[in-house]
Amino acid sequence: MDDLSIYHPSNLLYTQEQMSRYKPGGFHPVCLGDTFKEGRYEICHKLGWGGYSTVWLAYDKLLEMWVSIKVKSATQDSLELGALRALHKTAASQYIVKQIDDFVHQGPNGSHQCLVFEFLGPSVDTIAYSYAQFGDQLDPEAIFRMTTQLLQGLSLIHAAGYIHGDISGSNLAYTCPGLAHLSRDDLFEVIGIPETEDLIRIDGQPLEPGVPKQLVERADWSNWVDEDEEDIRIIDFGEVFVAGSNPGFLAQPPELRAPETIFPTHLDHRVDLWSAGITVCSFVRASIN
Repeated sequence: MDDLSIYHPSNLLYTQEQMSRYKPGGFHPVCLGDTFKEGRYEICHKLGWGGYSTVWLAYDKLLEMWVSIKVKSATQDSLELGALRALHKTAASQYIVKQIDDFVHQGPNGSHQCLVFEFLGPSVDTIAYSYAQFGDQLDPEAIFRMTTQLLQGLSLIHAAGYIHGDISGSNLAYTCPGLAHLSRDDLFEVIGIPETEDLIRIDGQPLEPGVPKQLVERADWSNWVDEDEEDIRIIDFGEVFVAGSNPGFLAQPPELRAPETIFPTHLDHRVDLWSAGITVCSFVRASIN
C-alpha cells in the first residue's frame, strides 16, 4: 500500500502507476523531455505501465519517427528480449510487435533494460472500455478478425517453441502505420495532449532521487477511430517462457488464469489458449450486451 500522504494531493497521484514501484530495483523515474541512448530517443508522452515496466512514447531522432520504449524494472529478469529476437526470425513475426532496438540505462534505482518497439495503437481493452463508456459495442466482424489473428499468432509462437504467458486484451494492440511519421501536434490530436502534475512533498523536503519529479497521465487515445480497419499485434512478452520449461509463476490477472496455474507443476501452450478464450469471450459479451 502506497503512503501517498507525504505528497500534495493530485488526481494523477491516485490514477497512475503506484509510487511504491519507484525504489531501488524498481521503476526508473521518467519525465517528459528526458532522453535515452545518448540523446537518440526523446520522451514525449506516457503510453502505459505494467507490473514490471513503464512504457513511453519517444521520438527516434535517428530514424525520424515515433517509437515506444519499454523501461523495465531494475530487478526484472525475463526471456523477453531473447524470445523476441528468436520469434522475429519466424513466421510469427507478422503477428507480434516489432522490436527495433535495446539498451541498458543506468538510473538512481539501478540498471534498466530498455526495449524499443514500433509505435502501435491503443490496446483492444482500451477501445472496448471506451465503447462501453458510451454504451457502444465492438463490431462483430472486427472481433472475428482479431480472434483469427490472435489464434494464428499464438499457433506460430507455440510452433517456434515459446509460450506467451500473459494473453489479454491489454496485450493486444492495434497497428497504426499512418501515425509513426506524423508531426507532434497531429499525433497528440489522436492520442491526447500530455497532462502532467509536479510531484511535491507536503513537508517541503526534496524528492528522493529515485522518484519522478512529475506525474504523467497516460495517453487516452480520445480521437482514435481506426479499430475497424487495423490489424492487431501481440505485445508484452514479459512472462514468456520456453516450451517444456517450468516458469513457476505467471503474473496474470486472476480472471484470465488457467486452472493449472494454481498448481504450476507443468505449464504449456494451453495456458495461452485458455487466456485467449476468456479474452475473446469478454469481447463477444461486450458486443451483445
